[in-house]
Amino acid sequence: MNDFRQKMRDFFWKARNTIHFSSVKTSEFLQKHHMGFITRWPGWLKAIFYLAPALTLLAVFTFYPIFNSFLISFYTGYNIQTGEFDGYTFLGNYAVVLQHANFKQAVLNTTIIVFVSVPITIIIGLLIAVALNSIKPLKSFYQTIFFLPYVTNTIAIGLVFAFIFSGNTNTIANPVGLGLANQVITWFGGKPIAWVATGATYWSAMSVILVYTVWNGLAFKIIVFLAGIQGIDKQYYQSAQIDGASRGKAFTRITVPLISPMIFYILITSVIGSFKVYSSVVAIINREGLITTGSQGSINLKTIVFYIYDYIGGAALNGVMSYASAAAIILFAIILVFTIFQLQVGKRRVHY
Repeated sequence: MNDFRQKMRDFFWKARNTIHFSSVKTSEFLQKHHMGFITRWPGWLKAIFYLAPALTLLAVFTFYPIFNSFLISFYTGYNIQTGEFDGYTFLGNYAVVLQHANFKQAVLNTTIIVFVSVPITIIIGLLIAVALNSIKPLKSFYQTIFFLPYVTNTIAIGLVFAFIFSGNTNTIANPVGLGLANQVITWFGGKPIAWVATGATYWSAMSVILVYTVWNGLAFKIIVFLAGIQGIDKQYYQSAQIDGASRGKAFTRITVPLISPMIFYILITSVIGSFKVYSSVVAIINREGLITTGSQGSINLKTIVFYIYDYIGGAALNGVMSYASAAAIILFAIILVFTIFQLQVGKRRVHY
């Protein structure tokens, strides 16, 4: 733990020196090119001047696309190749999207992923962080192992999970064709399950997506929680121990309240990230987001972002891009509402 703290101190010290060095060099540059008057500007004006490059990039690559998508969502017969459109509609495109059966299913799929995976990931990540903070030998090794999923390509991990849960009713007689999960089930005398292959059920496929989403989201949360826990003054725990408090009470009365800002930050970013799930469905299921169930049809596991990309794929057709823009704005509104709600709750529940 002392090594970790020392590394963090060195990192912040180097960052501070870099910022100071950049500030000095900037002042020298301004003086050299007869622009020293900028240094005499009010603080707020200098802040705008120095932030101008970043604000410009945000305006071009973030704010403008959002505003442009908002405008396109009110066009009718819009053609992305020519930029021409037939006219305007107030809520026509939104009504079409909201009444579309695939969009309703996408909202349901996304909602399940958000409300199931986010709390489970936060709880497991926090418990693992507490455990890592308690162990002494090989702590750095375990930290590295848990952080690996964060730096691994999402599609690659999804393909590994698809292989682990592979196997269907057509390959039950051939154990070699079964994935690791089904092989474990057969070892204990159970019958293989068609997780994500032909013949799968909705919940078998959704369970694989949820397991993947939880596992893939643990790495970043563990690192953030671990940093927060290691920053807590040990005197709090020593005082609690003297008063006879158990480890459970120390966790709920000391650890959780003191790292509540980090828990709140993780909650917001996790909800936003879960609403934007796409690549995991592509990797685990397929590029269509559908599983064939034989004569019964297919199972739709598309998320909202998946639904938007489906429309973007047909953007050359007149009016299709307007539907995609409408769906994107609806997703933006949903995320915004959830974020505002969490911020309001955070004012009462988070201890800063």
